[in-house]
Amino acid sequence: MPSDVEIAQSTSPKPIGQIADTLGLDEADLLPIGKDVAKVSLDALDRPRRREKKPRLILVSAITPTPAGEGKTTTSIGLADGFSKLGESVCLALREPSLGPSLGMKGGATGGGYAQLLPMEKINLHFTGDFHAITSANNLLAALIDNHLHHGNKLAIDNRRILWRRVMDMNDRALRQIIVGLGGPGGGIPREGGFDITAASEIMAILCLAEGAEDLRKRIDRILIAFDRAGDPITASALGGTGAMIALLQEALQPNLVQTLEGTPALVHGGPFANIAHGCNSVLATRMALHQSDWVITEAGFGFDLGAEKFFDIKCAGAGLDTAAVVLVATIRALKMHGGIKKSELSKTDAAAASNGLPNLEKHIENIRHFGELPVVALNRFAADTDAEVEVVRARCSELGVPFAVSDHHARGGEGSIDLARVVQRHAERDQSPFHPLYAPSDPVVSKIEAVAKKIYGADEVVLTKAAKRDLAQIEKLGYADLPVCIAKIPGSLSDDPKLRGRPRDFEITVRGIQINAGAGFLVVLTGDILRMPGLPKQPLAESIDVRDGRITGLE
Repeated sequence: MPSDVEIAQSTSPKPIGQIADTLGLDEADLLPIGKDVAKVSLDALDRPRRREKKPRLILVSAITPTPAGEGKTTTSIGLADGFSKLGESVCLALREPSLGPSLGMKGGATGGGYAQLLPMEKINLHFTGDFHAITSANNLLAALIDNHLHHGNKLAIDNRRILWRRVMDMNDRALRQIIVGLGGPGGGIPREGGFDITAASEIMAILCLAEGAEDLRKRIDRILIAFDRAGDPITASALGGTGAMIALLQEALQPNLVQTLEGTPALVHGGPFANIAHGCNSVLATRMALHQSDWVITEAGFGFDLGAEKFFDIKCAGAGLDTAAVVLVATIRALKMHGGIKKSELSKTDAAAASNGLPNLEKHIENIRHFGELPVVALNRFAADTDAEVEVVRARCSELGVPFAVSDHHARGGEGSIDLARVVQRHAERDQSPFHPLYAPSDPVVSKIEAVAKKIYGADEVVLTKAAKRDLAQIEKLGYADLPVCIAKIPGSLSDDPKLRGRPRDFEITVRGIQINAGAGFLVVLTGDILRMPGLPKQPLAESIDVRDGRITGLE
């Protein structure tokens, strides 16, 4: 089978205006960027919806990720193409890839095989510059803080208690902790600082959760940037840079329109990571997709315990969204790893190992039910999967009363996902009640953390370090206790220990700190050894990427 980039480069995308016509968008709604990408004006949301059918939102999530792969994005794309094959009006609403994993270990985020987005190379690299705009707006605020210190510090900012960090869209562990302001009086005021990856920036979260330009302004104004010498909070509004930050973000706020290999429309916008941020595409892109089509397929990052929990408790609860169905993606390979098989031995037929990995699948089914939802389990089939191994999963889903479908979209595109699309369609059209959040805003912060850790992760106890307890006391004093929690945790385990695969039991979740993201509207709860600036692996994917005869090679 050809590589992903070879498949993408052998496919000629349709003109972006034709894709816009599919969604009923007018020419005036588009800001074309080349022939196959366009920004979509938010003005389209102000028109009455032109379609009669009630739009339905489908969330795609997955079991706990393993190095064997699960394929949420590939399944999302295949499912959308499957709906298109059935003659349905459908649009994808997905996140933008970050350069960090694209050039590091994970690779791009445009799907794979014959379930991909186009233009694959552009989306995986600079795309429309949204990440760069977010980086610039974030770092403008950082520069304004240090400039204020340099020119007299009228706000009496305590330079030991500055919360705002710089960001860049790259995995660079050397920048996690740095000293800024060196070089004498002309270099500013020396202090400790550091970088996070752009996907973890509060500006990224704000852009993804903003309901429009005015909401964007309000959110930026209320960012908590530092404390003064008396211990009182200082917000971004005090520095007067909000207008300039909005100017940098003006085009980035507009969703990006692209297409699948089969010409299905896709709005790709925003890119927070689910392990260190809230992990969902933008509210505006989701609303746009719902406004212009009957079926919307969206995705939440990593496993259901990370991205999907935040999708419901942060995105849906805040924006008033709800799902018609949840698709839980699994692979035989990943189930084998959760069952104790090494990656090097996954090609061997072993139905027993797949069965041993089922507790992880069962836990995520249980997690989805906590929100009042019943999932559809989608088995993303690999060529080496045997009927006996597939039957293990099918039989268990039948026992649990959970709809199940096998999808072969990677090898066959939309045609290979028609069965899944039919199952999801029937499931989504049933009578159902709205989802219910895991906790109430008025619950104590510790109770919110415990609700996620105990109900979703399966932890026995939550342990707060002394630093976390100090953070909690400050949150309550400042009046931020009603905010939802965005738990930052390693993605490869339901616990905060990456070695514990499957369904861990009898474990604790350690909270080492809680950060206030007042602009985004949530509290970032740091657990275990999670970092907000990843590092590159020993052999980063960047070493295999090149340009030959004007074409990019080696991009996964």
